[in-house]
Amino acid sequence: MQNIGIAGSTEAVLSTPIRVPAMKHKRNGTIKIKSHSKSNVALRLLMISLVLITAFAFATFDYKDINFVEAVSATAHNIKTVFLQPSLERDTIAGVLYQLFVTFCLGIISTLFGAVLAFFCALFCAKNIASPVVANIIKSFVAIVRAVPTVLWVLIFAVSAGLGSVAAVIGLTFHSFAYLTKMYAEAIEEIDNGTIEALRANGANFWQIVFQAIIPASLSSIVAWTFMRFEINFTNAVAMGAAAGAGGIGFNLFMAGNFYFDLHEMGFLTYVVVIAVIVLETVSTKIKAKIK
Repeated sequence: MQNIGIAGSTEAVLSTPIRVPAMKHKRNGTIKIKSHSKSNVALRLLMISLVLITAFAFATFDYKDINFVEAVSATAHNIKTVFLQPSLERDTIAGVLYQLFVTFCLGIISTLFGAVLAFFCALFCAKNIASPVVANIIKSFVAIVRAVPTVLWVLIFAVSAGLGSVAAVIGLTFHSFAYLTKMYAEAIEEIDNGTIEALRANGANFWQIVFQAIIPASLSSIVAWTFMRFEINFTNAVAMGAAAGAGGIGFNLFMAGNFYFDLHEMGFLTYVVVIAVIVLETVSTKIKAKIK
């Protein structure tokens, strides 16, 4: 009797029609979806406000009787000179390659120092192997460091160390340390907790877990993030050559553009930097592919 009752109630439930809310359709047959949520309304209001502020700013600029036709023509001519007529007049190929090597050294030294410090710091801020309290404190500190631009850190250290390569290396290292600490910690936190717990159950200490589980499982991610940061540091080192007097090809670009106003040499040096970045990207991609 109980089976009959259950079967009857089941049939009653299955036979009960399910009411599906009516969907509104557009004239072309597609379903009309309401998008008037609070977030969409706020986003639209923000975009409209930015457009109005931008239009007001352009309308109230003091253009000092600038001839826009001549300005656009001169800009186009300068762009043509930089990118289509590059040449080297005040320096030699050997000198440019040496300055490029200096910039490369600034990038790799700051990346190596930052990566070593970041790895040990990440071990104590990854929540699956470290104390949550310590992890939150370290993550808060590195978040503050990351919030400050690299250029500003270089200028801050330049006050104590003086303008030059030392301030550039310290500033780049400091920001690289904060950036890589976050990336390394996230890579460690993605490791399967079962492996870590199994090692702990077998009596493994902290450093045995690091060398037997953490490093093998996160090595590819660590290498990938390190190379990415090196590419960032290389481009930052180019900028620091001008901003902090760190030398390298960035200083040559600064002198060519702001002191000599030699657009031909600016174009040549720009192409050298672009080619160097492409080569670094190609090499790093091949190395990361081999490690995987």
